[in-house]
Amino acid sequence: MITINENYLKLQDSYLFSTIAQKVEKFTKENPNKKVMKLGVGDVTLPIAPIVGEAIKKATDDMLQKETFRGYGPEQGYDFLRQKIAQYDYETLGVTIEKDEIFVSDGSKCDTGNIGEIFGTDNVIAITDPVYPVYLDTNIMAGRTGEYNQKTAQFEKVVYLPTTLENNFIPELPSRKVDMIYLCFPNNPTGTVLSKPELEKWVTYAKKNKAIILFDGAYEAFITEEGIPHSIYEIEGAKEVAIEFRSFSKTAGFTGVRCAYTVVPKELKAYTQEGKEVCLHQLWNRRQCTKFNGVPYITQRAAEAIYSNEGQKQIKENIAYYRENAKLITQGLQKAGYTIFGGKNAPYIWLKVPKGYTSWEFFDYLLEKANVVGTPGSGFGPSGEGYFRLTAFGSKANTLEAILRIQNLK
Repeated sequence: MITINENYLKLQDSYLFSTIAQKVEKFTKENPNKKVMKLGVGDVTLPIAPIVGEAIKKATDDMLQKETFRGYGPEQGYDFLRQKIAQYDYETLGVTIEKDEIFVSDGSKCDTGNIGEIFGTDNVIAITDPVYPVYLDTNIMAGRTGEYNQKTAQFEKVVYLPTTLENNFIPELPSRKVDMIYLCFPNNPTGTVLSKPELEKWVTYAKKNKAIILFDGAYEAFITEEGIPHSIYEIEGAKEVAIEFRSFSKTAGFTGVRCAYTVVPKELKAYTQEGKEVCLHQLWNRRQCTKFNGVPYITQRAAEAIYSNEGQKQIKENIAYYRENAKLITQGLQKAGYTIFGGKNAPYIWLKVPKGYTSWEFFDYLLEKANVVGTPGSGFGPSGEGYFRLTAFGSKANTLEAILRIQNLK
């Protein structure tokens, strides 16, 4: 008989955002005359920059001509894009990343999930809590989490690193030895950041314990404060212990275009059971060559366009638009008496739910009374209970309307 991967049975019944979509769809059907304001899922609303659209049209024309037609491209990405990434995203930070250490992909969600394939299932993982659900779920699928303990409501090979008001949203080093460390900063969902000294602690820990840091920097373009690292590689020695994930989804509005990249430095090493060193760059390259046919030529030309002077100007205007939304949400909710975090260096606002509500109860309350959709904090992990996430990716008009509705509830 055909059997299944029983690790899937350890997952929650539904992915967080699928549950939200189902609740919103049900409410909309039952209340067709009510306009729902969605500040939940982190999808962009502004169109792609004009210069990106022009690049897509030009690349499409290339595909229509025999002389410039492209078939299969390199699985790792075209050099014209990889070189731009190395130059503009890293050299400007004083960081040297070779172009062949950059792997272009169709999304950081895919890469952060797929990266686990090159690591053993006996590794102990550490994740900040609350956390983007993909980090935990993909490790559950791989069988890397071990058995679920009903008493503690945790997996035996998962170490949660609480990031809450009590520790100023700064995760502490794990009390037990871990092998894989997931860090996302600016953080999704809390919108908070780590200083350089805090990141240095993690690099030091990883080097001492021969661990790997999986650093998700998808929101680095939203950092406004001076002195906050935009890349883990700004920390000395990080290239020996860290893989970095970046995305064009939020920085350039590519949620519907799909393009991202992962940096795997050649200095990175992991080990066999016998202790033999293995180059992770080679393993990831082998995985990609086997399972991935590369990002389309048209998409990569679109991504290349954002690195031109005009492209940088246009995407920065879009980022500024979302930053202003974040500011409006923060000020509006503070005026209404809510306790707010994030929103300054990230497009996410993390608020404490009112007393007497769980995060899902507050979700239902906002949907029913204000027709506003957010994301309940408990969906991001145990420490997310008592909190709620709103995003700045709506239109300005809808953002203002949503905040006004919430204010009117007080």
